[in-house]
Amino acid sequence: MDLTFRVNGKNYPLTLAPATRLSDVLRDHLGLIGTKVGCNAGDCGACTVLVEDRQICACMMSAQQAAEKDITTVEGLGGQELLNDLQAAFLRHGAVQCGICTPGMLMAASDLLRRNQTPNRVQVEDALGGVLCRCTGYQKIIEAVMDVTASFSDAATAPSKSVGVSIAKLDGPAKLTGTEIFGADAIPADCLWVKIIRSPFASADIELGDFADIISRTEGLEGILTHKDVPFNRFGIYATGKDQPVLAETCVRYRGDAIVAVVGTREGVVKITLADLLIRLTEKPPVAGIAAAKAPGAAQLHADKPGNLLIEGQVLKSTAREAPQATDITVEGRFETSFVEHAYIEPEAGWAQPVGPHGSRGLEMHVTTQTAAMDRAEIASILQIDAGRVRVLPTACGGGFGGKLDLSVQPVLAVAALRFNKPVACVYERPESMAASTKRHPTEIACKFTARRDGRLVSVDMTAEFNTGAYASWGPTVAERVPVHGSGPYYVPNVHVTGRAYFTNSPPSGAFRGFGVPQAAIAHEAMMDDLAEAIGVDRLDIRLLNAVRCGDETATGQVLQASAGLAECLQKLQPHWTKLTAATSSFNQQNQRGPIRKGVGIGAMWYGIGNTAISNPSTMDVGIGRDGSLVLFNGAVDIGQGSNTILPQICADALGLPVQKFSYIMGDTDLTRDAGKTSASRQTFVSGKAAEIAGTALRGQILRHANAGTGARLDLAGTTLRIVEDGTVREIELSGLASDKDGMVFRAEGRFDPPTMPLDGNGQGVPYATYGFAAQIAEVSVDLDLGTTRVTRILAAHDVGRAINPQQVEGQIHGGIAQGLGMALMEEYIPGKTENLHDYLIPTIGDMPEIDVFIIEDPEPLGPFGAKGVGEPGLVPTAPAIFSAIRNATGVRVTRAPMLPHRLRAAILRQARTSG
Repeated sequence: MDLTFRVNGKNYPLTLAPATRLSDVLRDHLGLIGTKVGCNAGDCGACTVLVEDRQICACMMSAQQAAEKDITTVEGLGGQELLNDLQAAFLRHGAVQCGICTPGMLMAASDLLRRNQTPNRVQVEDALGGVLCRCTGYQKIIEAVMDVTASFSDAATAPSKSVGVSIAKLDGPAKLTGTEIFGADAIPADCLWVKIIRSPFASADIELGDFADIISRTEGLEGILTHKDVPFNRFGIYATGKDQPVLAETCVRYRGDAIVAVVGTREGVVKITLADLLIRLTEKPPVAGIAAAKAPGAAQLHADKPGNLLIEGQVLKSTAREAPQATDITVEGRFETSFVEHAYIEPEAGWAQPVGPHGSRGLEMHVTTQTAAMDRAEIASILQIDAGRVRVLPTACGGGFGGKLDLSVQPVLAVAALRFNKPVACVYERPESMAASTKRHPTEIACKFTARRDGRLVSVDMTAEFNTGAYASWGPTVAERVPVHGSGPYYVPNVHVTGRAYFTNSPPSGAFRGFGVPQAAIAHEAMMDDLAEAIGVDRLDIRLLNAVRCGDETATGQVLQASAGLAECLQKLQPHWTKLTAATSSFNQQNQRGPIRKGVGIGAMWYGIGNTAISNPSTMDVGIGRDGSLVLFNGAVDIGQGSNTILPQICADALGLPVQKFSYIMGDTDLTRDAGKTSASRQTFVSGKAAEIAGTALRGQILRHANAGTGARLDLAGTTLRIVEDGTVREIELSGLASDKDGMVFRAEGRFDPPTMPLDGNGQGVPYATYGFAAQIAEVSVDLDLGTTRVTRILAAHDVGRAINPQQVEGQIHGGIAQGLGMALMEEYIPGKTENLHDYLIPTIGDMPEIDVFIIEDPEPLGPFGAKGVGEPGLVPTAPAIFSAIRNATGVRVTRAPMLPHRLRAAILRQARTSG
């Protein structure tokens, strides 16, 4: 059908099928990639545009419906270089993190502001309620929409120093104008497409037939890849335990396991289904859950792992002089958590192309990922080629949270690109993303805490068992990290914590913002509440009494030398705690006949920054070019947490030039050094220190070249570098100097590997060089009749060492709280049932409470300017605080996450029957 579209004030005549989605018209036919696609079901709102000045999900409107109507996309707001007032407000308030939802948020807000230029918070929440964000926690978005008319001049003024200043994100403008390139945004027009055919069963034997006939008679189908086409058909996080096949061989081990990959035109592959192929699947009874995995005679998922046990780790510490006594108070509990889906708004996507004739020079891959260097190593292993022949250019990452550490589209793209000698693309649909990707580990925890009658902890015993799913993924990391953290952020003289990970016929459980620590925190914080109740002391006071401090020994025998700010976090919250506990008690006394009860709870946490007890290095390069460019060669992938801004801030102050002078190259494995994975809250601490060292080294080179002292001031204008010292100005004309292959005339490297010590058989050693600490208070309102819980306020105090960019620190904490709230109250992934963003619920803008953040700065001497990480700590104490508040409101001791309304209602009724 011939149709005309009026988009951003221009007319576009097109001939296409009338049922084509408007989102596809905009992206595929008009090249307006600012409109993002997260679900194709109207659930996420990422594709929101304005049609006749009203917001609508472009994926839910047909081309025929949209024709002849005025359509505005994010590209029509301010232009590709200029920001309108709304976009400027988003940048000013730090309302952008990964950026994948940002265009949708902007369009929804534009709809509101056309009708109401001074909206209140409720009106903003109503207007933006159809757009999901997984990063920000929404608060800064609300603030931005309510503050559009404010001046941007203060934020635009270049400060003399960068560290400690809330400068706007350097990659913010691209995300706000729709020009940022994500995994599905710049796929070449001549690409072949890959569709992976996946198992509908959790466990089955498979037999592959001959595919020659279907290939020959199916238009647009070029070939079908099987495991026989993969040079090394295994991948995995650990070099000694690569257990996941790229494509299944004789069996599938979870619903979503990849069987074959069909390759052809986009139109040709999309219609191919499992039923079209000669594939015989013989379903087998699955091993479902930890109990089934441990049962005598259970089917073994991997022959080399008897009993389906992947790994066991432990921490055993005994202090005889402080052994438990008969008069001590002991509490016990059992806790259970479910699968949790990452639910990043950007599904897995990317494309690859051979380099040189028939791939003779290797492979180039553009993909959404959290770890470019590890991707390169994994792809080289699968292809059985030298890693130097693989180049990974990470696209902007639309949320990761650990889920994009594991390979997804990369293996089949790599194999297909070299097999067919053409560019090849793959973009997951939302159900495929949710079926195939890793999840947070379901956990069963049994624990026993003992304390003196004065409240001082004496011993902790805990056994944490994890469902690691069909393949190892990050199971070993979780089983090692949880024993270290299981006793909580407290001084405990006697500790015995065991972590075990078991294989089941479930989706692989991988990394998800905390590596098992959030699950353990639910247990250890409930135990602290139990002890407070049994002893008769205040819940915050017992935590403050036991808070680990500098000079104390942790469960692994490590003596903390610096930056242990939990006590200060708790003290900061103490006056608020006193007021809130009194207010909720008063409310409940006055409303005893009604169904609503209010409660206040507290949760504390600690988190080891970086990898556990192993080398964890990062290397950064910084240079000044002949053209006057100042470039940070940064291998750390920014997944929304802000490293593209934080690392230049650190490097700028170390070098002594303004951060506004910096540009960066992110993650390109041909141009940057290995900066390690963007995980474990490590990039600010580890890569930040490497950036500081690099900046300091570059400054030293320049000063030596100019024969200047260490106190000299640098100034860069065009291609002239000035060194000012005691009134004397020395000038270096950069354009006249010799340069390296990248055009740099001065260049320096910085490398940092945090000092740790391997753990012995009892888990004793130095697993982390530093730890993040935090405490959060939650205020909730519970409807006793319905079992529903509304979180009304969160107060969060976090020891971050030093806040390099306070605004971004706050944003990370907001986002962590949102995910912690989801884990506590609504998020439960069930394979085959919750594989979309309609049935799987994540917090919306209307679910979020008022949040107050208190940044505690207890400097870490090893960190860059005293900083350490905050990415995961924001999430860890949230669910424990909410559960503590539910208990305070209802008397129900929460032992299962999520605490869904029907579960809470049942627990309330059980309690009433018992007490009655």
